[in-house]
Amino acid sequence: MKKQCIFPLLAILVLAGCNGDKKKAEATAQSETVPTVRLETVHSETVNQDAQYTATVEPEVFNNIVSSSPTRIKQILVDEGQNVSRGQRLVVLDDVSLFSYETQVDNAKANLKNIEVNYNRTVELYKIGGGTKQQVDQMEIQLINARNALATAERALRNARENTVLTSPISGVVTKRNYDPGDMPGQSPILTVARVNPVKIVINATESELPRITRGMPATVTFDTYGDETFQGNVSLIMPTVDAATRTFGVEISLPNPGGKILPGMFGRVHLNLGKADHVVVPDKAVVKQQGSGNHYVYVYQKDGTVKYNKVELGQRLGDRYELISGVEPGAQVVVNGQARLSNGAKVNITK
Repeated sequence: MKKQCIFPLLAILVLAGCNGDKKKAEATAQSETVPTVRLETVHSETVNQDAQYTATVEPEVFNNIVSSSPTRIKQILVDEGQNVSRGQRLVVLDDVSLFSYETQVDNAKANLKNIEVNYNRTVELYKIGGGTKQQVDQMEIQLINARNALATAERALRNARENTVLTSPISGVVTKRNYDPGDMPGQSPILTVARVNPVKIVINATESELPRITRGMPATVTFDTYGDETFQGNVSLIMPTVDAATRTFGVEISLPNPGGKILPGMFGRVHLNLGKADHVVVPDKAVVKQQGSGNHYVYVYQKDGTVKYNKVELGQRLGDRYELISGVEPGAQVVVNGQARLSNGAKVNITK
């Protein structure tokens, strides 16, 4: 009788043991499917707003030296890279065409003289009743046309004489030479003269930065060519319109260049101090870049044990941290390890 009671009891114990093992296995499996992450609480900090832009150096002013008439080049008196002064002779053109312009002036003068004689005769005849008012009016129109023709011919001759010798309108450096003596200039200028002290750099700032950029504010510029050497300039012009497509506006930086060390075409980095701002700062390990786009995200831990995929706007990199312009609130807990298995709304386990 005692043996018969033992077997049911053993069966109950075995069944209970099996159920316990099953629940334990299910809990273990569930734990293995839920990603484990490490969190870090982030806070707002006061950050210097050191904005950086890239742009190419341009001359402050440049002038194209061209001829107003198709005239062959006789001499070019300067070479590329040569410094020139305002009013300095640069190009001498062939003066063969002057004879043609002088002939046109002589003909216009002779024609005007003949018309003046005829006009005076017509007026005298009209006074004594030998002509009509209509004849006087017609001669007066011819006289006006003849005077205009002479003025036009004289202006053309004057321009031709002035264009025989081309001078520099500014002090600067010859940056381009497109022809040689004997050439007939085409559409390209014969020379280009640029003023390179100071030079300028035009950057594109974002619309949100507009209130913080003012005319005259200092700017620091660096060039890869000169390593860590810095050059000091200032904001000389703020463009009055914002580009509707890019939401940016142009800012001109004037940069003194007394030694000519900074050359037009150089690639420069412009640094502007736009003041201070309080922004959330997160570890760089928290920032996830979305593949195939320039968007950045941070996983933020929620009270219900899930994570939310927040799109963020990055500011400056601060060593091993990033300034966030938007996307995460102060005091939030962000994922800094274990993002590979995460998705928006996923439940997570937390580890220290």
